[in-house]
Amino acid sequence: MDFSQSPWNEIVPWLRSDGFHILLILVVGFLALRLARLAVHGIIKALMDREATEGTAQELSAIEVRKRMDTLDNLGGNVIGFLVFVIAALMILREFGLDIGPAVAGLGVVGIAVGFGAQSLVRDYLNGALILVENHFSKGDVVSIAGVSGTVEDFSLRRTTLRDLDGIVHTVPNGEIKVASNRTRTWARINQNVMVAFGTDIDKAIGVVDEVGREMASDPAWIGILLEVPRVERVESIDEMGITLKILGTVRAPEQWAASGEFRKRLLAAFAENGIEIPRPHRVVFTGEGGTATLPSSGPTEEELSDE
Repeated sequence: MDFSQSPWNEIVPWLRSDGFHILLILVVGFLALRLARLAVHGIIKALMDREATEGTAQELSAIEVRKRMDTLDNLGGNVIGFLVFVIAALMILREFGLDIGPAVAGLGVVGIAVGFGAQSLVRDYLNGALILVENHFSKGDVVSIAGVSGTVEDFSLRRTTLRDLDGIVHTVPNGEIKVASNRTRTWARINQNVMVAFGTDIDKAIGVVDEVGREMASDPAWIGILLEVPRVERVESIDEMGITLKILGTVRAPEQWAASGEFRKRLLAAFAENGIEIPRPHRVVFTGEGGTATLPSSGPTEEELSDE
């Protein structure tokens, strides 16, 4: 093959000059992309490892941590890949002798327009990445975010999906999450205020409450669920209706509602068995000629009506 003949006499010099430059751009772009991906992976792994040993991410399984790292790796890799591709494409066009000035200016204008229009979208993705790294919540957690409470059914870098107690599904953009209140993180409180009537033996009432807590903690159905036996912490307040006792206990977070309900049910039965009255409002009825009758809020009994 005679490279001195047309068109080789034009192609060979171009390959030796501009072609070599284009090849060099492609090689440097590929290496830059690989190094950037490795750097992003290293940063994400360092953050996740720190959270897994010191932060809340230590509660996650190895599979969940791996999934989160892959998600963040893909996000960082795609962003860097796009930037490297655009830069390499512009440099190659310049090697072909094209004026890339208008293209750079156009990209700048488009970038500004997209930046203003998609800033909420960018904020959603950045906030979603931070939620993943710092493990604010996971699928299955009960949380309150952006004025909405419910169970996390789905989570992505852009939005979080919750289902509340009524079964309503709420979709919350991650950029709107300023405070995330996780109600199912490790442990929770049984935090109950119970009011007893005036004249009640307070020491007896406290003893009954504490005994209910001990019996529940010894029940095989609740062993391992109750982490701290519910007991009376203090006399919380004294007001016109009665005396309020503050009851505190610790329970595994996902079981907090079931445990609180069971404790209240047992407490009502124990109060009734020991003659401890929970105050309730009464009504005063004027019967005429200066007479009065005090009736419970549920209304008069047949005996009270016959007396009138």
